[in-house]
Amino acid sequence: MTDDTTTAAAGFLDAPGNRQRRARTGGRVPVALVLPALIGLAFLLLPLVALLIRAPWRSLPDQLAGAAVWQALRLSLQTATLATAASLLFGVPLAWLLARTEFPGRRLVRALVTLPLVLPPVVGGVALLLALGRNGVVGRWLDTAFGITLPFTTSGVVVAETFVAMPFLVITVEGTLRAADARYEEAAATLGASRFTAFRRVTLPMIAPGVAAGAVLAWARALGEFGATITFAGSFPGRTQTMPLAVYLALQDDPAAAVALSLVLLAVSLAVLAGLRERWTGAL
Repeated sequence: MTDDTTTAAAGFLDAPGNRQRRARTGGRVPVALVLPALIGLAFLLLPLVALLIRAPWRSLPDQLAGAAVWQALRLSLQTATLATAASLLFGVPLAWLLARTEFPGRRLVRALVTLPLVLPPVVGGVALLLALGRNGVVGRWLDTAFGITLPFTTSGVVVAETFVAMPFLVITVEGTLRAADARYEEAAATLGASRFTAFRRVTLPMIAPGVAAGAVLAWARALGEFGATITFAGSFPGRTQTMPLAVYLALQDDPAAAVALSLVLLAVSLAVLAGLRERWTGAL
């Protein structure tokens, strides 16, 4: 084969359309990869299938007719939404700081920001108590100076959910910012825009899909939060008892009710993913 022929063949194989076609087909799929993949898929789907199979479908309307169920669901939706709003308010600027600026200790700050991702939620709840409880490092001052008490209140639920959910938004938005071209911000600066104006008018619209994806992840994490919430806010019906807490308590006395409540959470989660995936989670 001549050099020209080799070059032409290489160019044909490296053409964008052919590269994409090869990426989709991938040739013959090795069994060594297919088998573990199928086992992993079955592992993820089996609990959900079991939940549907063992669900008390006949008594489901009666199980869900109680006011406490919808009270817990409404509280979960409200607190998860408020926690997501707080994550957006503080998390987007934090992600921009980590992605666009250089300062001493940036790696340490990034590690601390992502720590709640791997920290056991109960430990997070204990840490929140030590920081924001009535005798906490900051909570004592809040109680004395402003009469603000966060533990065992609805606001405490929002704080706990924000603590565990915000890192999901921060790492998503930071990754989107790093992938975005910073030259657009530089061009806006050369035209006289301040750094904040460039962020608001140029950067933020450019990274909007990533921000939306991070918000969806944060909302979903806040909706399912359990450990930090029950440790920091307790489980008081109508005030701090969210759906995950209601499921846990029902499982001890009435397993059928726990399954029914789990189905409600499953339906809400599926509805959110189905409704927002195409529009908001393109960056995932």
